[in-house]
Amino acid sequence: MDSILSEFESLNNNNNQPFGVVVTNNTLQNLVVGSSSSSSSSSSSSRYENQKRRDWNTFCQYLKNHRPPLALSRCSGAHVLEFLRYLDQFGKTKVHTPICPFYGHPNPPAPCPCPLRQAWGSLDALIGRLRAAFEENGGMPEANPFGARAVRLYLREVRDLQSKARGISYEKKKRKRPQQQQIAQSSPKAKKDY
Repeated sequence: MDSILSEFESLNNNNNQPFGVVVTNNTLQNLVVGSSSSSSSSSSSSRYENQKRRDWNTFCQYLKNHRPPLALSRCSGAHVLEFLRYLDQFGKTKVHTPICPFYGHPNPPAPCPCPLRQAWGSLDALIGRLRAAFEENGGMPEANPFGARAVRLYLREVRDLQSKARGISYEKKKRKRPQQQQIAQSSPKAKKDY
């Protein structure tokens, strides 16, 4: 832990931060220990905040274990993609290959050797949480590697691939109109005879 502290302190002192990550002592503690001011009493934190903190700690641990170890200030969209591909090994969603007889079937009748991957929705939510955590830990919004174009394209590609492979469409649902508007429009009093 001391080596991480010294690495971030040297980055902060050198002012050599291409992504605009400003590392303060408070941010440093949040980054290394994973504690945030709102989560000092974990019972009062929301589920979202707890998950965001765990995801952030996991990503920081990934950077620390990266060969060679990677500083957060040097992290780019390419490293985020590397992290997402690394997470696929822990996935639980069967994604059929085009040569699989069950390709395009949401409920295959028999097992197949197709790989398990992270579901698109899980990856999308993860990136959203990490994007927020990056900015909360001192990162500049315009330099956020989780918002990089390559990451957005990768998520779109995963969504399309999985929707075809599993026969599930990810089309946006239409918003329902509020009840009062529907009642007012269908009310017979709304029509006037002249």
